[in-house]
Amino acid sequence: MPDQADTAGSIQTILRYAVKSMGPEQLAESVVTEHGLLGDRGYALIDKENGNVGSAKMPTKWGGLLALNSTFTAPPKAGQPLPPVQINWPDGSSTTSDAADVDARLSATVGREATLSSTKPEEIHLERLDPMVEEEVILDIGHIMMEGRFSDYAAIHMLTTASLARLEELRPDIKFEAGRFRPNLIIAAEEGAHGFVENDWVGKTVCIGDDVRLKISDPTPRCFIPMLPQHGGIAADPKVLPAIVDLNVLPVPLLDDKILPCVGVYGFVEQGGNIKKGDKVRVV
Repeated sequence: MPDQADTAGSIQTILRYAVKSMGPEQLAESVVTEHGLLGDRGYALIDKENGNVGSAKMPTKWGGLLALNSTFTAPPKAGQPLPPVQINWPDGSSTTSDAADVDARLSATVGREATLSSTKPEEIHLERLDPMVEEEVILDIGHIMMEGRFSDYAAIHMLTTASLARLEELRPDIKFEAGRFRPNLIIAAEEGAHGFVENDWVGKTVCIGDDVRLKISDPTPRCFIPMLPQHGGIAADPKVLPAIVDLNVLPVPLLDDKILPCVGVYGFVEQGGNIKKGDKVRVV
């Protein structure tokens, strides 16, 4: 660990999203590979009509996925095919990814013919509604999807408790649950940290525990998802995104430094390893 590293906090929560746009499973520990948390976004729905990857970033088509939850039926192992996942509906029913009825049930949930897959299409297309314009403008962000899994862009998405506290301090009328933002890691900020502290991590390296090193590439631009109802009792709130527009807009290097509402940061893996809850987080 470099001597110049400053302690930023510790891991409070580790979240893995077995199926893209579904609710996560909380982990006590995880392996971090070059692609992020082992198994994260390992599965996704594929639109049977056009082959597009299903994402709640296009809520009119795929928003229903946010109410579901998915968990692996066995721990994923590096270098081996992903195990099946169990998918849970809000009514308490469930099925697994290797069950005969899984595609029919998921298609009924989203209202379009889709198939669940752990294999990415040869040509990747993923639709996203532009949240910064009033009319419906659909962007295709498939070209930025990373290798190896169905992550929109980066390997790891991190969010600090300091940012959540600052949002609630400035807008106490809104409940800014961490789950709205779908991070992989919630970082408990050091005592006394105040404000959107991870804004200053962009361009730096975050070290976690003894082994893991992440290069922070961008602040995380927000879409419509934080305003939508989600698994875990998160209610719809149309005030969330406008509040972030008012409180924290930043240039996003990925998008040619376009100024966008952001919460959290994206990181790419420079060095993988094992992480666990409570691990110290340091910024170089």
